[in-house]
Amino acid sequence: MDKLSVMHAFRRIVERGSFARAAEDLGVSPALLSREVKLLEESLCTTLLTRTTRSMSLTDAGRLYYDEASGILDAVSGVETRIRDGAGAVRGHLKVNAPSSFGQTVIAPFLPGFLDSYPNLRLTLSLDDRVVDMVEGGFDVSIRIRVAMPDSALVARKIGTMHQRVFAAPSYLDRAGILSTPDDITRHRVIGFLLADHLTSWELHGPSGTTKIDLDPLVRVGNSLVLRDLLIAGQGIGTLPDFVSKEPEARGDLLRVLPDWELPAPEIFAVTASRLGMDAKVTAFLDHLRAALGP
Repeated sequence: MDKLSVMHAFRRIVERGSFARAAEDLGVSPALLSREVKLLEESLCTTLLTRTTRSMSLTDAGRLYYDEASGILDAVSGVETRIRDGAGAVRGHLKVNAPSSFGQTVIAPFLPGFLDSYPNLRLTLSLDDRVVDMVEGGFDVSIRIRVAMPDSALVARKIGTMHQRVFAAPSYLDRAGILSTPDDITRHRVIGFLLADHLTSWELHGPSGTTKIDLDPLVRVGNSLVLRDLLIAGQGIGTLPDFVSKEPEARGDLLRVLPDWELPAPEIFAVTASRLGMDAKVTAFLDHLRAALGP
């Protein structure tokens, strides 16, 4: 027996003063309501309603049950209303996980405006280049940059695309020479990103198709911003994501090596644990993130 459903039906019967009218309101048959009330009375070992062919009235037990059931139903309705209303409000504690360089170059600049927009929001931003267990860590959303997301119970939503290209400083190229073809890479000092899938093998796409270059980077670092700074300092050539390379390239601190070639473009995913949709605070955060990423 679904107690809440039976309580709701009983209250409707009492308030409408008729099984037939209550049944019409609830979209069921009067016989079904009569059977449910009978089962309820049997479970309580008492009579709740006295019925004749012309009238119906509450017993003392019936009045007590009606009053208590009404209070329970009103409380449940109030909780549901507060939850629905709260689902649209940007408040509570938002926990975000993202790669370090992405967090520093893309997320950090828009955080002041985001926090000003939602002053009652608590925020925890964890930056980690390794993939974390977001459920164990209690994260609402994790930003992951991958060519493809593996199948899992998590929900991944694509929010952007990242380009990965080869760069070097003008000072390095002046000293070591300009690269003309991908094969020239093996004759240069390569700085590799320690956590990248392409640490020891670059698959480059260009005008003549795809070519694979096997590498043994002399220097390997675990942070894209450190890699960027080493490239700017003229220490060699290396690959950078566009959100890291954009500003130094615009200033002329870095030049694109083999400008017609680039590595496969990874996607930027927002990963959540729930398939029921995102709540308001996650939606608001991702709206700001999409705006920061641009078209």
